[in-house]
Amino acid sequence: MEFKSLNNLYELYQSQADKFKDSPFLFRINKDKSTNALTWVETSRQINILAQYLAKQSVSKGDRVMLLSEGRPEWMISDLSILAVNAITVPNYTTYTEKDFEYILNDCQPKGLIVSNSKLFDTVSSAAKKINYNFKFIISFEEIENILNINQLTETEQNNFTSEATRKDPACIIYTSGTQGNPKGVVLSHGGILSNCEDAKNLVDKLEIKQPRFLTWLPLSHSYEHTVQFVQISLGAQIYYSPIIEKLLENIKIAKPHVMTAVPRFYNNLYNKMSSSVKKSSVIKRSLFFKTLELGAKKFKKEKLSVFENILNKILDKIVRKKIINNFGGNLKAFVSGGGPLDKNVGLFLNSLGLKTLQGYGLTETSPVVSCNPVDDIRIDTVGKVFSNNLVKIADDGEILVKGENVMLEYWHNPKATAEVIQNGWLHTGDIGELDSEGYLKITDRKKDIIVTLGGDNISPSKIENLLCLHDEIEQAYVHGDNEKYLSCLLVLNKNIKLDNTQIQLLIDKTNKSLTAIEKIKKFKILDEEFTIENELLTPTMKIRRHKIKSKYKIELEKFYKY
Repeated sequence: MEFKSLNNLYELYQSQADKFKDSPFLFRINKDKSTNALTWVETSRQINILAQYLAKQSVSKGDRVMLLSEGRPEWMISDLSILAVNAITVPNYTTYTEKDFEYILNDCQPKGLIVSNSKLFDTVSSAAKKINYNFKFIISFEEIENILNINQLTETEQNNFTSEATRKDPACIIYTSGTQGNPKGVVLSHGGILSNCEDAKNLVDKLEIKQPRFLTWLPLSHSYEHTVQFVQISLGAQIYYSPIIEKLLENIKIAKPHVMTAVPRFYNNLYNKMSSSVKKSSVIKRSLFFKTLELGAKKFKKEKLSVFENILNKILDKIVRKKIINNFGGNLKAFVSGGGPLDKNVGLFLNSLGLKTLQGYGLTETSPVVSCNPVDDIRIDTVGKVFSNNLVKIADDGEILVKGENVMLEYWHNPKATAEVIQNGWLHTGDIGELDSEGYLKITDRKKDIIVTLGGDNISPSKIENLLCLHDEIEQAYVHGDNEKYLSCLLVLNKNIKLDNTQIQLLIDKTNKSLTAIEKIKKFKILDEEFTIENELLTPTMKIRRHKIKSKYKIELEKFYKY
């Protein structure tokens, strides 16, 4: 496929649909564990039907259409239909509150709404009423009283649409998670996403899988998974959807994916569950597991194995690693991690067990991927090689700067914020890093989240929070200490594990051993309430809202420093 010749994302889809035609494409997993598949031809027909309706509603170039749904085949169909009429998709998280919708409706003024179910419709409808906002049209995937259902639409013409969008035209507006305040609408271009797809496809192609299977479970409103769907199209992939998180492991066994994309929290949980399970197993199983880890790590680090170790490692491939891979459907070739830093111990753990894990790096503003580890040379202390279509340089203060077609067009109707992050064509990421001679990028700090103590020391709280959450007993952590003498933290514990303060202190002490003197935690407090999206202490992408936590627990945090 020649990506450079493609003008837009819909053209990418059309070229693949013409190629794969009657091959299965989009899979729905039913309650009885059976599956239904749409072929590329059937998908094209449904896209055409919806696009015809949008055109009749005068949806055209530059118009915004809000898309609010969990992951399902209709999402892909809707997104491509919007693009077919040269309009702009505005994906929204299903976890957004009324307040979030009020802000977004006011900000981007979408012409219409495509929504999956009545619960989501009620939330956005309530927000619209509060600000007297009227959609020109509303379409639903499931039955909603007095709302046009997508299945009621009929085909009026046989001709497929041909998008006139160029690579420089907006394809979507994706709102940032708002960790520091109100979200900003990131405008991504067709060319920016296509540029990302080209490098991502080249990366997956090295796995040598014909029409690979994917299990989509992350929110498609997140820039990471939103772009992944177009990567899947470019690969001619088969896509299974798992909209219910609780059924993820069950659906993995049904889909039998070759590739899975996930955020670090998924891999941290996997690490904790596997470690906990091993602790409860027999002496023989524990011994085999730890030997698998030992030899796997040695091989991964390209250390020489003895003849006996080589033989033993091959045996462990069959009796340990194969069993682990079978738990993920039996076909898994690679995990891809993005959306935040992956702890290198977790990365080594998974790779040593035969679960090839590729860590990448990016931002919503970069469509989103900047770099990713190649399948044949993974370096877990890095976020991989910079994509060939991207330019990266390190500023004098260590900040990572990115330039290329993948960089966003703008923050929607926010020229001031746009000018603050894009200077002379270079996007200022807010991340501190290093770039080696082979093009591997390493993230060393976060500029915006840095704690500056009274002693003038710069400390990354996320690093410490990640280490704390590697303990099975700790679910969530918030590290505090800006303009203070030392660091303290708020902890949310695993509900299934009962611990007293002495036992928690032992965990803190264990974490402190791997930290420098200025990074050590001096005081802590256990919270009764989790950080959740509902209480606004987590963003829809599951990142902690530092300013919200600081405000809510102001009194508790101040007590750390009174004595």
